[in-house]
Amino acid sequence: MEALVDEWLPWRTAMERALYGEDGFYRRGERPAEHFRTSVHASPRFAAAVARLLVEVDGMLGRPERLDVVDVGAGSGRLLSNILGCVPPDVAARLAPVAVEIAPRPSDLPDQITWRADLPDHITGLAVANEWLDNVPLDVVERTPDGLRTVLVDPSTGAERPGPAPSDEDHDWLDRWWPLHEPGDRAEIGHPRCAAWASVVERLSRGLALAVDYSHFRDSRPACGTLAGYREGLTVPAVPDGSCDVTAHVALDACAVAGERAGATSTLLTTQRDALRALGLSGSRPPIELAHRDPRGYVAALCHAGEDAELIDPSGLGGFGWLAQAVDMPIPGALTP
Repeated sequence: MEALVDEWLPWRTAMERALYGEDGFYRRGERPAEHFRTSVHASPRFAAAVARLLVEVDGMLGRPERLDVVDVGAGSGRLLSNILGCVPPDVAARLAPVAVEIAPRPSDLPDQITWRADLPDHITGLAVANEWLDNVPLDVVERTPDGLRTVLVDPSTGAERPGPAPSDEDHDWLDRWWPLHEPGDRAEIGHPRCAAWASVVERLSRGLALAVDYSHFRDSRPACGTLAGYREGLTVPAVPDGSCDVTAHVALDACAVAGERAGATSTLLTTQRDALRALGLSGSRPPIELAHRDPRGYVAALCHAGEDAELIDPSGLGGFGWLAQAVDMPIPGALTP
């Protein structure tokens, strides 16, 4: 069988080509909402909550002449578009929204939003990476009877085989963040995500960086890893051939330490459920008396309650991790009621 494989690749290389290569999944303009449900597309109330956070950051920074809001891995740009419709006029007048995305700019994006492929050099305000880190390519390591081995993959089928021993950098990361004890145990080497996150934090002159993603922590890493594929709303095998999204959950605790090394002075690790509840999303049904006084208002409030409930569901989107790291300011009180 192996003789039929053109090239066995480490997972990090295969993911990089499949997602961001010349005709990669994201390079050709695939939009996340077409393949999996994100908080941004589940409800505009997610953007409204982020807008409330942005307004608090603005106040804590003393209302600077230019207030940056940067969406890293912006996809369709909908998060920024919705934020623009939620902030007060005095904030909107100073707002500089930037979408960081390698895909082509959508034709219907508001002119106010700058579209670029790389991070700006300096950010004063809020940087948001919503479901970005899970698509940063990484290698997979498995403990075998012969010791730790980097997993190689056939990009055309997803078949795997053991490869060389991991690098010293991989060993160091594993020892600290994801030790493997039994044959068959697997880990996804997270230091590329740590470096990617640090590159966001180190660009903060003053402000807050927020990462929202599938996540896990050192005391509860999944023994078999989390590699998965998504296509047209369905979970599919993680085959790195460019036909589907390939993703893996994020070790946000390791990213937090990388962010502190990059200059973060305050850190909060929490869940989307707790963060959005702190920002005002309760999921509570409106009182039935409202239906008699204001039927339309009752229906609208009922819809909002349903949308909030999805966003804070601990078994779904509410279970996402939120990593908030600030530079030259404390963590906003809106996240820590």
